[in-house]
Amino acid sequence: MSESNPNSPHQGAEAYQSAEEQLAGQAASDAEALAQAQASLTELQAKSAELADQYLRAKADTENARRRADDEISKARKFAVESFADSLLPVADSLEAGLLIKDASVEQLREGVQATLRQLLSALERNKVLPINPAAGAKFDPHQHQAISVVPSELDANTVVSVLQKGYSIAERVLRPALVTVAAAK
Repeated sequence: MSESNPNSPHQGAEAYQSAEEQLAGQAASDAEALAQAQASLTELQAKSAELADQYLRAKADTENARRRADDEISKARKFAVESFADSLLPVADSLEAGLLIKDASVEQLREGVQATLRQLLSALERNKVLPINPAAGAKFDPHQHQAISVVPSELDANTVVSVLQKGYSIAERVLRPALVTVAAAK
């Protein structure tokens, strides 16, 4: 039987071989970890490039949408009155035709003016320009009426007595308030 001698050359070689195997195993493990890290890095770089591309496309889409919206707003402003002007052309035609009649009677002129006024009011109504013409006794509304004077009246206080000039609104926005006289408090 042989005794185990720690200083034996055989044991030193085994220890050296074991350390070499450990280093080789560690190197293989490190190489595997490096390969995984490089694969992860490549994957993350690809994902980063994809996200950067998506960002640039989204940014371009946003710019294009903003540009299209600006163009549409510009065109809407430019041509907003086109429909309104088109509806007023028959009124101008009627007025010109009326002026061409040299020997028109007062009654004919009156009928022509009334017909032209109907055309004008119809054109205004088609374009959402509506009259503000409160009836006598209607409650005074400072958002739609402008009181010119306060007069004694049998009507309730703060009600419209008479309309001196009609007002107009467009799309529920007052263009011009109706000029009215208002009943005074009793």
